[in-house]
Amino acid sequence: MTGTDIPILEVSEVTKTFGGIIALNGISFHVKPGEILGIIGPNGSGKTTVVNCITGFIKTTAGDVRFKGRRITGKPPHKIAAMGITRTFQIMRPYYSLPAYKNLVIPLFSPRARKTGGWRGGGKLGDRDTVSIDILEEIGFERDSYVPYKITGTLPTGYLKRLELARCLALKPEVIICDEVFSGLSMSEIASMVPLIERLKMEGITLVMIEHRLRELFQVADRVMVLNFGEKLVEGTATEVMADERVKAAYFGSEQVEEVMKHA
Repeated sequence: MTGTDIPILEVSEVTKTFGGIIALNGISFHVKPGEILGIIGPNGSGKTTVVNCITGFIKTTAGDVRFKGRRITGKPPHKIAAMGITRTFQIMRPYYSLPAYKNLVIPLFSPRARKTGGWRGGGKLGDRDTVSIDILEEIGFERDSYVPYKITGTLPTGYLKRLELARCLALKPEVIICDEVFSGLSMSEIASMVPLIERLKMEGITLVMIEHRLRELFQVADRVMVLNFGEKLVEGTATEVMADERVKAAYFGSEQVEEVMKHA
């Protein structure tokens, strides 16, 4: 088995219950280094719950999560992030009262950013300011405009989505889990976001993407997993997944499946 065949992230028989409600029922999957895995499914199917279990925001009821072979089940979010797994949020959580670039100064203070070279210079605050602007420029902020300096709460959704990714990148992650990164964006904003996702993959970052925007997801995902009522229905290429009768019955209806695949 080569290095690229060894999973960087493994989820084994993860179950999560809330009282008598089974939110996840024995979910298992893996992601290889540099791969993009898409996770799709109807609302309430357990997609965000999986992410929360992986990243430590909720505790699993049963099962195991491993990162690079090391068990991370039960670790708190900040320790998982320090190991190299970061995430965006479906409901964005920036520091709305700060300028956009100041949102990155905070993760750039982290031990992981220091250890991995996430910021350069002698450790002065101004050094981190410069690196913040550098990262924002890389993900689509115009460096010579006022946008990086605007109060975050005044930014449109497209910039806020990019800011979420920038905060992840400030930690020099090996895995980024994106929760609805295309949601709420215009078609032109999505068109500019897709190349960014592709570039992150080219740079060796592994991505797990929860999405409802299937056409865009299928452009970048290597594999797709479908959840329904907390269970995994099927996993495979976009074509294989969308041809599965269980997916058609549970998720779309055959006509919508055909329309999505026609434009994928």
